Amino acid sequence: MSEIKNITIKKEANIYYDGKVTSRSITLENGESQSLGIMLPGEYTFGTEAAEIMEMLSGELDIRLPGEGWKTLNTPESFNVPANSSFDLKIKTVTDYCCSYIK
Repeated sequence: MSEIKNITIKKEANIYYDGKVTSRSITLENGESQSLGIMLPGEYTFGTEAAEIMEMLSGELDIRLPGEGWKTLNTPESFNVPANSSFDLKIKTVTDYCCSYIK
């Protein structure tokens, strides 16, 4: 889906890694939460509370999910991350993403 309709967006940005990763939190009409963001080149580790579906919309990157080795993603591509875990990213070019939080 390239367009999201009928959302509420928080004005304040979520800023991580000294501004190299930023996102905006949105709430869909049905109450589900997502974040839309940009990652600049670098290496990052993210922890999860809720399970997530990460849609990598553009960019070049490698990922290491829990219990797995490094893998190169060919965007656009998505992956699931379990709740209460973490995953590692090596971002090679500016990367656009959408994260959906699963309840």
